[in-house]
Amino acid sequence: METMIPFERALEIVLENAVLTGSQRISWQDSLYRILAEGIFSDMDMPPFDKSAVDGFACRKEDLHDTPLRITGTLPAGTPPTHSVQPGECIRIMTGAMVPKGADCVIMVELTEPAGEEKIRFTGTKTETNICYKGENIKTGEQVLEKGTRLLPPQIAVLASTGAVEPLVAKLPRVAVLSTGDELVEPWQKPSDARIRNSNSSQLMAQLATVPVRADYLGIAPDQEAALLTLLDLAFRDHDGVLLTGGVSMGDFDLVPGILEQAGVKILFKSVAIQPGRPTLFGTRGSRFVFGLPGNPVSSLVLFEMLVKPFLLRMMGHDLPSPSFTFTMGKTFHRKPSSRKTMIPVKVAGYQVFPVEYHGSAHINAYTLADGILTIAPGVTEIQTGELVNVRLL
Repeated sequence: METMIPFERALEIVLENAVLTGSQRISWQDSLYRILAEGIFSDMDMPPFDKSAVDGFACRKEDLHDTPLRITGTLPAGTPPTHSVQPGECIRIMTGAMVPKGADCVIMVELTEPAGEEKIRFTGTKTETNICYKGENIKTGEQVLEKGTRLLPPQIAVLASTGAVEPLVAKLPRVAVLSTGDELVEPWQKPSDARIRNSNSSQLMAQLATVPVRADYLGIAPDQEAALLTLLDLAFRDHDGVLLTGGVSMGDFDLVPGILEQAGVKILFKSVAIQPGRPTLFGTRGSRFVFGLPGNPVSSLVLFEMLVKPFLLRMMGHDLPSPSFTFTMGKTFHRKPSSRKTMIPVKVAGYQVFPVEYHGSAHINAYTLADGILTIAPGVTEIQTGELVNVRLL
């Protein structure tokens, strides 16, 4: 029996062996989900001028409760003021327009009423300035995004607003996906006799697309040493690493660990104290990597999320923040074997989570109903209703 290592140690080993992919400049329009390889600094103040936060009238606060204010012009956004605000005057102004000199506030249209031709009266008792001041959000030269940031829609907006139209980002890892097993057929084939469709590769390709990486599916390798060695050679030649599914446990036909060693892979672990997913393998060949994931689809799904995805992001210089959130258990949960860290699918309802009906690591349908993964620590046999739990949202 292989010695199992704790999941926490497996994650440490994986992250310690992540080799950076290098960097490239790309268009900010193509940079969604990419990882910054440089810090981004603003080339201007934001806002670049004092601008109105509302539609209204630019005026002086000290004039508000005196006589009606005379309107001396209109300022749409994008048009610079041509004159300043004088005592007893105001300028009609639109949201986003530059506040003219002499004005120290903008009163909202809703707090005014007509007071004769081209005149208005303030009907409120007080007003905010309603001015966004120059540089109050960002100052010229200020760092707005750190190296290692994953670019999501708000970060794309920041790139655009600071003129960073060719950001330096990490290159995408190149990953080969390979399934093993004489029992597998492709999804478009109808299985006969004791065969099953290969769902793991489709699942992994979809998960890789969410990271994202450059992924290639190389097919199904039969349980034959020569065929598997040939496919591994091809995979290592053109890719940074390989994701294998199946063939990594203790059966007579589980050839992967031995063949990987023949292929020059240094295996760093091949058994993790986790359920599902105990027969999970990780190794390196120079700067290349290989993960051997279990053949059951739930094991493959969960171990990708917990080990492979953090590793791939680390290769691009990004450390995945803890994706766990605290909820209360909506229903008491029991289990008998408790020696390993265990993950079960759960449904989120408000601030509570409820276990989804789940029949084990082959029951991938359970995860189509799940919102997250509940982690149960070793030794815990019961979680009571109302108890706080940590859930990794999917």
